[in-house]
Amino acid sequence: MAIKKQYLKSKPVCKVTFTVPAEEAKKVAVVGDFNNWNPKGSTLRKLKNGTFKGTFELPKENTYEFRYLVDGSYINDTEADRFQWNDYAGTENAVLEL
Repeated sequence: MAIKKQYLKSKPVCKVTFTVPAEEAKKVAVVGDFNNWNPKGSTLRKLKNGTFKGTFELPKENTYEFRYLVDGSYINDTEADRFQWNDYAGTENAVLEL
């Protein structure tokens, strides 16, 4: 898994690219605070090598909890900036700091 951040000088946003190696998966989405945990519109595209990838523009100077939804199962990104306990989910979420 990987997270790449590219800060734009022209706008107050950061282009965040999420990469998830999941060759056996049919569908991968990234869900979090930035999209109200809704997988619609946040599905990652499957590449020929079996990796899923997607880029999103997120407002910078914010912190977001997020997880990947891989074929209906939630998983954290091991490359997250940190992890935070979430009482609602009863587990830790990955955290992205921009």
